[in-house]
Amino acid sequence: MTAHDHGYKRLFSHTEMIRDLLMGFVREPWIADLDFATLEKYPGEFIDDRLRNRHSDVIWRLRWGPNWLYIYVLLEFQSRIHPHMAVRLLSYLGLFYQDLLDTRQIAPGQRLPPVLPIVLYNGQRPWTAPTEIADLIEPGPVGLQPYHPRLRYLLIDESAYRDAELAVMRNLAAALFRLENSHDPQTVQAVLTALADWLASPEHTELRRAFVIWLQQIFLKHRLPGVELPQLNELEEMRAMLSERIVEWTEQWKQDGLQQGLQQGLQQGLQQGLQQGLHSERRMLLRLIRRRFGEAIAEQSNPALERIERPAVFEDLGEGLLDSADESAWLARLNAAAEKTGR
Repeated sequence: MTAHDHGYKRLFSHTEMIRDLLMGFVREPWIADLDFATLEKYPGEFIDDRLRNRHSDVIWRLRWGPNWLYIYVLLEFQSRIHPHMAVRLLSYLGLFYQDLLDTRQIAPGQRLPPVLPIVLYNGQRPWTAPTEIADLIEPGPVGLQPYHPRLRYLLIDESAYRDAELAVMRNLAAALFRLENSHDPQTVQAVLTALADWLASPEHTELRRAFVIWLQQIFLKHRLPGVELPQLNELEEMRAMLSERIVEWTEQWKQDGLQQGLQQGLQQGLQQGLQQGLHSERRMLLRLIRRRFGEAIAEQSNPALERIERPAVFEDLGEGLLDSADESAWLARLNAAAEKTGR
């Protein structure tokens, strides 16, 4: 678990944060029936049969409806894309249910409680991993699908929300997302002003402290590398410090943004140049195929050529075209190359 994940775990160990996350970002009608006054934290570390700790980050439970049914909300914080996240959550869920049984929290004949698995993602790239475990499993023989495990998790991608959308919400989770998505010190200052106002009462002392620690030890260190930060204990102190140094820090952020933009532009330029080179290689090889075997074989070759993205493979195929005895030999060689080195 990264330092960033530890910071999030500390923040979402407060009832106010989990309440605002559910109320603000889970678009389900049954949220209105939850009794948030009953929110309580559940131990989130289990030991599997191979004696390895499995961290499920944060688990809460609260009552739902008139029957006092418990809802368990399992959070998995991610700053990087995990392609098999659904498998990880299925494993956590199994260990969680087993823990309920082992500790006799489920009476004989009683059904297991429902679970809402949430992945809270704060990475820069859009999340691309499947949210349904069925999408990770090959269908297999006809009739086997009903025996496949079923699990879908709720993805909350912080970068998917616009600042204007978050700014109108009196919501602690939305304030956190605004900080993560911020591109200038002015936005950070506005969020800190709001947080200092919302969390001013004494009962919020620990949550204020959690925000200060996350801001000072993780957020600002990442945004302002190399800048010496004074030790602060309150959100208002941090807001005042940012106000005093806003001109200096604005220039720093602009410079960092310019450097990042140049790096992204260079990467995009290199990628564009590579794609143009591959396009030229394909066109040249297609002309040679037409001259050797005719238009029909060239058309059959084109789909396989589109799958190849390494210039060296085109060089080998150019020689292979001359060595192939006939059309069948050529297509077999081409398909084998595409299968081995394609996307």
